[in-house]
Amino acid sequence: MPKIVDHDKQKQIVAEAAIRVIKKEGIEQATVRNIAKEANLSVGSLRHYFSTQSELYAFTMNFVSERVKQRIKRMNFDGPPIVVIKNLLKEFIPLNEETRVEMEVWLAFTTKALVDPYLQPLSEKVYDELKFVMSSIIEKLIQNGLTKPHINQDLETDRLYALIDGLAMHIIMHPDKISSNQVDLIIEHHLQTLCK
Repeated sequence: MPKIVDHDKQKQIVAEAAIRVIKKEGIEQATVRNIAKEANLSVGSLRHYFSTQSELYAFTMNFVSERVKQRIKRMNFDGPPIVVIKNLLKEFIPLNEETRVEMEVWLAFTTKALVDPYLQPLSEKVYDELKFVMSSIIEKLIQNGLTKPHINQDLETDRLYALIDGLAMHIIMHPDKISSNQVDLIIEHHLQTLCK
């Protein structure tokens, strides 16, 4: 009887292997051969699922993006709006092993997307999704009457996005120089500059 293969599960296994390779050795070592070895597959089997390295990278980035979305869906959104917003924003900052790996993969992917036209649309899509989250946060603060009067929603969206991006980069590049408590204080201070 022929063996039934769950192709979606196999792709997920490959994506998880790619994440491990990127984490351990960097994007330059995330070759089809190295990822196939990490996934315990032959190169031919891996190429059955992904005909190019770019397809593999795109699937892996989508996999990571979906993981973040699912984690956020499981969050508890009860409580004071500022606390809820602060907790949501911290999901995009590498404060634990899971979010650190996601950020490392995102940085590797973004760097690759600068020179790979196949990856650029996905890079733009993820950027736009994150910007939408930041915009929704500012909009929610305004709708709930929590912000100072006459704030510029577009400007504050960009400012919040830049802050979260900057904090994430600082922690990835210099993890020993900024603590989780400092991140809390910085985000809280930023939100206080927006609110009454």
